[in-house]
Formats: sequence, C-alpha cells, structure tokens
Amino acid sequence: MDLGLKNKIAAVAASSRGLGYAVARELSAEGARVGICSRSEENVRAAAERIAKETKGEVFHVVADVSKRGEAIHFVESVAGKFGRLDILVTNAGGPPPGGFDDVALDDVDMAYHLTLESAIAMMKTAIPPMRQRRWGRIVNMLSLTVKQPELNLLMSNTMRTALVGFTKSVAQEVASDNVLVNNVAPGYTRTERLEELAQDLAKRGDEGIGDVYHDWERNIPMGRLGEPEELAKVVAFLCSEAASYVTGVTIQVDGGLIKGLL
Repeated sequence: MDLGLKNKIAAVAASSRGLGYAVARELSAEGARVGICSRSEENVRAAAERIAKETKGEVFHVVADVSKRGEAIHFVESVAGKFGRLDILVTNAGGPPPGGFDDVALDDVDMAYHLTLESAIAMMKTAIPPMRQRRWGRIVNMLSLTVKQPELNLLMSNTMRTALVGFTKSVAQEVASDNVLVNNVAPGYTRTERLEELAQDLAKRGDEGIGDVYHDWERNIPMGRLGEPEELAKVVAFLCSEAASYVTGVTIQVDGGLIKGLL
C-alpha cells in the first residue's frame, strides 16, 4: 500500500533511540522528510546519519530536551523552518521514573508533568495552527498501555499519559473539520531500552531476576512474545498517512493482545 507519505514533512520527538527512532526510520523509509531530536548532540546526530544512510532519505536533527517547554516548541519550529512547513508531528518523550504512591514525591509529579504531558501539549499547540491553515495535518502521540490498563509501580505514567488521552480526544473534535487528525498509540511491552530499565526496577523490588521479569511479561501476552519497535512504527506510519483519512480521536493499542478491556 502506498501511504502517500512521499515528501511529507514529519517531526518525531525523542527519536535517537527506541520507539521514536523506529518511527522516524519508518517515516523516512516511506519517503517523508524527517526531523528528529534528542538531548544529546552526539546521539541525535548519529541517529540522523543512520536513518539517512539506511533509507536514503533526508533527515534533520535538533538538540532539544522536550521536557522543557521552550525546547519542545523550538524543536517543532526548527523542523518547520528547515523544510518550510510541518505535515506530521509525532510526540514522544522518555517515560517518567517508575514508582508507586509511597515512592513519588511532589517534585517527581512536576517532572512527570513537564516530561510526559506538557511536552506533548506544547508541541501540538505549536504544530496545529499552521496545519489548520493548510487544511492537512497528522498528530500521533506515543503513549503506553498504561492509558488502558494501569500498571503497578508506574503511577506517573498511569496519570500523565491518561491525561493526554483526554486532551487528544478533545482537540481531535475541534480540528477534525480542518482535516487535522489527532490520534494516540499505546504500545505494550516492546523491546526497547526503556523496557530494560523497567525490568531492572522490577527485579530490584522483588525476588526475581531480570530474565524472570521478561518471562512473566511474555507469559501474560497472548502472542507469547515482546513487541518489536518496527511493529509499532508501522502503525504510526499508517496513522500519519492519507490511508488513515477517516481516523481521529482514537487510541490504538499495539500490545500483542495484552490489554483485556473492551474499550
């Protein structure tokens, strides 16, 4: 299927590794011109070079910490300035530190808000108005299975990411008539550096080793395995495309069947 992404301009936040990197690579492979960001100049430059080499695409990199409002805005404005417009925005950020009620201090709440919720809102507030004027835009927010099925010891992810679902649903209704579509993806247990961090945290809290933690996750996934970043990236690419022209305001789980809820 031709997704109609050739020469579309895409900004993918927090994309020097993990799911963000996989999404940026997939969009580039589909013909989009892509801007990526990371807090590390070395990491984001290397990621841009790898994607460009593998996909033969044009990849622009920006150093930005999206947990800081001004830098999140700067990232979006920089990509739009480089390419002359922005058609696609994929918001993303590293997950907030794990922990339950007894572990989370009020300062941790502030940090999680800026990283997980405010960063996405700031990027959308910057990207959407020009998209509405041009009457074409795609926004995809990278969330987590925690928005559908809260997880123990992920209190801040459960809270901030779910708030972003409410924001997305509301904004999607306001901008749909301008052909700006706003959706979320909720990845399950996917083989990334972030998952390794969560496995290490769970191993420290209990009596199991990291291998046992992975085994427990896989045993509870109906497909019997972890997801691969590329599998999530293909769903995001579809939502960014012409093919998804009648899809907005939804949260699509990519979890191997793990989430058991009906909604």
